[in-house]
Amino acid sequence: MPSRENYRGRRVLFPLGVVLLATAGLALTAGLNRWLVFLVGVGYLGLLDDLAGASARGWREHGRALGRGELSTGAVKAVGTLALAAYAVSGEDVAGAELVVDVLVLALAAHLGNLLDTRPGRTEKAFALTAAVICLGSRSVAPLAPIAPLLPAVALCAWLTLSERAMLGDTGASLVGGMIGVLAVTTLSAAGSALLLAGLIVISLYGEFRSISAAIERVPPLQRLDSLGRVN
Repeated sequence: MPSRENYRGRRVLFPLGVVLLATAGLALTAGLNRWLVFLVGVGYLGLLDDLAGASARGWREHGRALGRGELSTGAVKAVGTLALAAYAVSGEDVAGAELVVDVLVLALAAHLGNLLDTRPGRTEKAFALTAAVICLGSRSVAPLAPIAPLLPAVALCAWLTLSERAMLGDTGASLVGGMIGVLAVTTLSAAGSALLLAGLIVISLYGEFRSISAAIERVPPLQRLDSLGRVN
């Protein structure tokens, strides 16, 4: 596996997300599961960004690239993620506004994974917290069923990223973010999904203009959680 410098200048394995992508692909061979199709798809779209070494970051930069007539990998990823999300949600018993909300939740959750993946283990922690809250709220681990085959691989990735041996890359960050979206749309009520979508929009817009890392460091409880398990 190739290597790349992380935020502290250490060379680490990159992109570790290919481990998650391979795991999801193997799980998919056991039977067609539209959620796994979505996750494998966003993983490959993230891999496209990783392999291309795209310099454009954020919606604004990709929008400028399109304005110059350049087809950026980010634009391909955005359109592809929306299409995959629409496919996944089409199997649900929802329509109209609810369907649109669920599609956007899936797409923006995948994007959230990338926004958070600027420090080791942050994306995996966001997934773990989401899973814990949803399972506690439902008093069951049943919500984990659609993504259960990936849980050991996510735990392995968290250990490797927190110890700064590897980075997820867009491949893994998109996939783990997508797992957050799958948990949400398969368990939350319509009102809950709408509230989550509003939160994802706010975070996405904030990430376009401000540093999420700086915001986390300004809030002591978030900073302690963010650094938990990370090497010094």
